[in-house]
Amino acid sequence: MNPLDVNKTYFVTGGAGFIGFHLSKSLLEQGARVIGFDNMNDYYEVSLKEDRLAILQKYERYTFIRGDLADNAAVISAFQEYRPQIVVNLGAQAGVRYSIDNPEAYMQSNMMGFFYILQACRYFPVEHLVYASSSSVYGGNDKVPFSTEDKVDEPVSLYAATKKSNELMAHAYSKLYQIPVTGLRFFTVYGPFGRPDMAYYKFTKKILAGEPIQIYNNGDMYRDFTYIDDIVQGVENILCNPPARNEKGASYRIYNIGNHKPEKLMDFIQTLEKCLGRTAVKEYLPMQPGDVYQTYADVSELMRDYDFKPDTSIEEGLTKFVEWYREYYRV
Repeated sequence: MNPLDVNKTYFVTGGAGFIGFHLSKSLLEQGARVIGFDNMNDYYEVSLKEDRLAILQKYERYTFIRGDLADNAAVISAFQEYRPQIVVNLGAQAGVRYSIDNPEAYMQSNMMGFFYILQACRYFPVEHLVYASSSSVYGGNDKVPFSTEDKVDEPVSLYAATKKSNELMAHAYSKLYQIPVTGLRFFTVYGPFGRPDMAYYKFTKKILAGEPIQIYNNGDMYRDFTYIDDIVQGVENILCNPPARNEKGASYRIYNIGNHKPEKLMDFIQTLEKCLGRTAVKEYLPMQPGDVYQTYADVSELMRDYDFKPDTSIEEGLTKFVEWYREYYRV
């Protein structure tokens, strides 16, 4: 396995987002050149994105481009000017429930935006394209743990459908234009500077405010929570190691990236309560449209091929998150 090459230029879409920020910061700390690309939309509080960006812009080798993936001219211009060797596409419209009410945002960002990234990689050849898929592609699969060999043809949300479509598009471009591509099906990622729309973040805010938290499916749900530092290390191990061409002529692989240890939602909440020193007021609700009962990643392939070692416990990860949250929001 090749080590990270700090002499290469890394192009990170969603650069002011949660995972994009942490990955960019780690690359910069190691001396790499990073080009960040983000439209800074208001899906959640823009001030959080601005604060992440302010940290990144302190690094001399960081360049930020405010642009929209659905703007083909902006994407092509960025590739033409900076000629990145490694592209990490983390930019997308996230959120399962949001896709119920705002489907057009997903078609623009996740479909057209990803198409323009693929086109840019075609016309300005790159050494490796790594892109974010999602555990949501597994839909309501009953078999666990979820394996990349499983059938994923029954999405239960538009968000999941766009991510499955991205996988098909990436495979086609890899074969047609010899683009080395690795797709990563992310499971639930958490940690400091996280996304405020995620359950653990909203729980923290409401518990500290003494407000009730909404627990869906009466708490009978499981999630493969993965701490951000484990995710970043896993992605970094992949960046300079593009897949070999397979027997069908495509340099393409897809992996799960998660903790391989699903946590019962109620156990997660109890740990969060302990970290906060508060007891939550709980409101139990039925399962919501687009939600799934459990996520559980089989990451054996990623462990084998890239020495992936997710070893941050829920207690350790939530402790770090709560410490950051209290400091950031001064609560």
